[in-house]
Order: sequence, then structure tokens, then C-alpha cells
Amino acid sequence: MKKKSFNIMDILKIMPHRYPFLLVDKITKLDDDIVIGVKNVTINEPFFLGHFPNNPVMPGVLIIEAMAQVGGFLLLQRIKNMDNKLIFFMMIDKVKFRKPVRPGDQLRSEIKMKRYRKKLCVIEGKAYVDEELVAEGEFTAVIVEKGREFNE
Repeated sequence: MKKKSFNIMDILKIMPHRYPFLLVDKITKLDDDIVIGVKNVTINEPFFLGHFPNNPVMPGVLIIEAMAQVGGFLLLQRIKNMDNKLIFFMMIDKVKFRKPVRPGDQLRSEIKMKRYRKKLCVIEGKAYVDEELVAEGEFTAVIVEKGREFNE
């Protein structure tokens, strides 16, 4: 049986990202086609120094990146020999930002698998703070072997 939740130490064993670019603190749910991940947004984030210092707002591209990383966690669970694979997002579509994300918020990304083929997949994601939708989008990714990222 698969593990259903993952703390930061578990995530560090699976995800290739590291500080300051790891934007997932916890996975609270993992099923075959659904994953929910959490990012605790703190005033200590390096991007708040320059992104509206007097009115700090998490950059939208980092909200999307947090959603993509949670989606990547779902994909990594399906891949055999994941230590030898990387996931590259090829397209982001239908993105909408609904509300700002601020220090002290807990960003919850809910990601669903729409399509999965051998090397290509499509996921859809929604990001929430409390129960309010703050962002959403659809992501297309390709799975490649490490070292072959640009050879095909």
C-alpha cells in the first residue's frame, strides 16, 4: 500500500528541488490520480524582499510553480526508476489568478491527473488559501531520462 502523506524529510528524498526553490512543505493526500500539497508562506521568503515590500504578495509564477511541484510529486509516484528521470513542464494553460497570497497564508494545491501516457501527461490544479480559490491552471509535462533533456 502506498503512503498517503509525506513530511518534508520524505519530500526531500523524492523531489529534486531544494531551498529556495522547493515550494512544497507537506503532502497531505496521495492517490493514483489526486495529490494535495501544502506550502506554508512566511515573511522570511526571499521573494518578499523585492515583491511589493510594503505590501507583500507571493508572485503568481511561484504559486504556479508550487502547483507544478505538487503535480510533479504525483507523477514521480507513477514513474519506474524515478532516480533516473526528470519532469519538464512543456505547457501551462488556462491559468487564472483569483486572490493574492500573503505571508502567513497556507497555500494548498489540489492536483488531478487528466491524462497520462508513457512520457506525456496533463494535470489540472487548483490552489487555495483556507477554502478560497486563489489560482488554477492546466499543466502538460514530459518525462525524460536524466542527461537526455535536450537530445530528442
